[in-house]
Amino acid sequence: MLPGLKAGFTLDARLEADSEQLMWLGLCELRLMNDRRWPWLVLVPQRPGIEELHDMTPLDQAMLTFETNMVAQALKRMTGCTKINTGALGNIVRQLHVHVIARTEGDPGWPGPVWGHGIREPYERSDIRRFAETIKAAL
Repeated sequence: MLPGLKAGFTLDARLEADSEQLMWLGLCELRLMNDRRWPWLVLVPQRPGIEELHDMTPLDQAMLTFETNMVAQALKRMTGCTKINTGALGNIVRQLHVHVIARTEGDPGWPGPVWGHGIREPYERSDIRRFAETIKAAL
């Protein structure tokens, strides 16, 4: 295990409840938000107590940027979407996490934000497995 990686790390209960683990990247756990209205991924850096990007070491900041870009490019190729939305807000879930969301003109809520729009539509288990296989292949 890399120094500091996962040691003392606990995933925020809300992230765990709202998303499904897909795979481990170098720094981050890659998760799928359980809402099939949008292809919506979340990267969670495996560092305890980190709330802000500037709380991370410069090396971890660079790695998070690299992994976020890699995931965004793969999601764009996978979905053929119009736009990738990337953001780290943290107003409700303070633990640092980065949203990467594929948006297409005409999707639910376009062009507004995905947060707070309508009622979540959970994936079927088989669809989560299929999504995981597809994104892994795209990465």
